[in-house]
Amino acid sequence: MRLLFSIGAVLVAGMLAGGDVASIAAPGPKFESPGSRSQSQRLAADKDAQTVDVELILAVDVSYSMDMDELAVQREGYAQAIQSKEFLQALKLGPNGRIAVTYFEWAASSDQKMIIPWRLVDGPETADAVAAEIMKTPIRRASRTSISGAITFAMPLFDEDPYRGLRRVIDISGDGPNNNGGPVTVARDAALEKGIVINGLPIMVKEPSYSTMDIDNLDLYYEDCVIGGPGSFVITIKDRDKFKEAIRTKLLMEVAGRTPERPVMRVADKEPRVNCLIGEKIWSDRWGR
Repeated sequence: MRLLFSIGAVLVAGMLAGGDVASIAAPGPKFESPGSRSQSQRLAADKDAQTVDVELILAVDVSYSMDMDELAVQREGYAQAIQSKEFLQALKLGPNGRIAVTYFEWAASSDQKMIIPWRLVDGPETADAVAAEIMKTPIRRASRTSISGAITFAMPLFDEDPYRGLRRVIDISGDGPNNNGGPVTVARDAALEKGIVINGLPIMVKEPSYSTMDIDNLDLYYEDCVIGGPGSFVITIKDRDKFKEAIRTKLLMEVAGRTPERPVMRVADKEPRVNCLIGEKIWSDRWGR
């Protein structure tokens, strides 16, 4: 079920605890051997050490339709959210008390820039380190908007992650529809087939403009054409002053593995309420290609 969430409080479940596996000594003369612990026990311990509550990909729009102030607030919003007391509390209450996160910026189908490779976040120190990495990279802008390109770029990143999450989530923020690369629904469906959840942060803080190819109902576009997977949700930003709060709320939901209380009631579950090729159509009508 796809869900829409309005900013609110986040409640998290309790923490699960685990224990060590004892080794078994063989009879006869005592000696220390690297093989005294069985291979299966070592593999289990290694697996536990690598398990995280969620593998979270933050895919951030830097297309020219985003002004420099929006880009700066967006960057600060992610950094401050990861350092926030609420985020760290949600992190500690997870089954493993840690997540893996990576952060990249995207624009056209061939334009994705990795800002932070996979990092483990398990407390204030690692959270501060990730936030510092986010903030030190110069802000940039680029042409076109390819949500499909961002999803396609994100999917293989999970295979490169040294950690294994109980959940895999792609978190996409953007202020316009897909207008470059393959259809967004094809990329979305490919991710869903791999068990990946996609959440969205449609940014609607400006009046739609012909020059920036905005659309009126970007929130519905994200609901019907972009997000997907169990418990997927959209948090819409319509007020610039709520930008950072929305980012923090979204990250809290994703780390805690929570879903919004109120589901979106769709008129027809199989038919989108908006044209999922609207961005491509606008671009074609304007530029003839």
